[in-house]
Amino acid sequence: MAPWRPGPFGRLRPDPDGILDLPEGFTYRVIDRSGAPMDDGFVVPARPDGMACFALEDGRWALMRNHENPLGIPSLGPAPRGRMPIHAFDPRGSGGVTRVVVDPRTLDRVSANLVLAGTTLNCAGGTSPWGWLSCEESVEPNHGFVFVCDPSAMSVAAPQPVRGYGRFRHEAAVVDPQTSIAYLTEDREDGCLYRFVPHDVSSPFEGELQALRVRGRPGMDTGADLDGRVEIDWVPVREPTPEDDVVRVGAVRDGAARVARGEGICLRREGDRVSLVVCASIGGPSQLGQVLELAPDGDGGELVVLASSRGALDLEMPDNVTSGPGARLYFCEDGPGRDCLRGLDPLTGEIFDFARNALSESELAGVCFSPDGTAMFLNLQTDGLTLAIRGPFV
Repeated sequence: MAPWRPGPFGRLRPDPDGILDLPEGFTYRVIDRSGAPMDDGFVVPARPDGMACFALEDGRWALMRNHENPLGIPSLGPAPRGRMPIHAFDPRGSGGVTRVVVDPRTLDRVSANLVLAGTTLNCAGGTSPWGWLSCEESVEPNHGFVFVCDPSAMSVAAPQPVRGYGRFRHEAAVVDPQTSIAYLTEDREDGCLYRFVPHDVSSPFEGELQALRVRGRPGMDTGADLDGRVEIDWVPVREPTPEDDVVRVGAVRDGAARVARGEGICLRREGDRVSLVVCASIGGPSQLGQVLELAPDGDGGELVVLASSRGALDLEMPDNVTSGPGARLYFCEDGPGRDCLRGLDPLTGEIFDFARNALSESELAGVCFSPDGTAMFLNLQTDGLTLAIRGPFV
């Protein structure tokens, strides 16, 4: 398949090994795969999804990796033939988080272990000053939370759900380290975009959950009606952890905007300016995806469309997103057929192809960069592969 636009790195070249097509000058290697034994006696679970890379004190890198597996299918989890760890949040859960320690020089896997177990449908997540935030895209009873996971944990830890972040179909989350405010997406066709504001930065998980509202247009459907720049504010969520899946219903009733399947979210920095980039996978006039930017300003701010799909060759259901070297944005696709990893050039506003799944029709997931920006990491979800990519990103 010829790329729609070659972008700053040139056209994609067919991979002779049939796994991942990349531009000239870029190479990849498989660093881990589902079913491989880990150092703690468990195996790498199936369906790797959202991911982030953290610097460890010894200079190595730790990939914190979600696994989007449902309840009640042990064969997909870390203990397909044995017992779940004692710290499992729910013994029926085959989702969770694994930690992969990587040598920055060789990109070899040094070690791997389970960090969070017994959760379900751990989809995306994001970074925070306290480590990896893993999100459950589920509203099964006693599920639907965000969990904090320590990148230095060498074994399964006791689960740390952040109940203040609400109970709904969490997709992704990220925390602004300057304010400790968390921003959260919801994977629903009529979902909302949320933030959690701590009462005090010294107690970051005690505060108020709020939903984004477009000023002057209560209940606005951003997927259908947003085509420019609008001013926003926030409405309180009255009951963040109801038994039923109704957080968004109450928020919209109070004027919150609807976001058409909010997926990936990341921080974007340009000088002193900090904004949030959000993928809405079925937003826009073609219902094939929007990339939104939220520029917070105290209790207000602005929301603008950075990109909106005009067709499947343009952009098709953007999902996980990250900001890379040169302030470029990279986002995974989760649509039918062969998915691409797309880029967005901030200088031109153009979308370009950076990588293509040549192995299967599996979605791409978990795109993230090493702390120094020299390596990209990526998952082929249903193929169970975790890849490391190097090349001239700058």
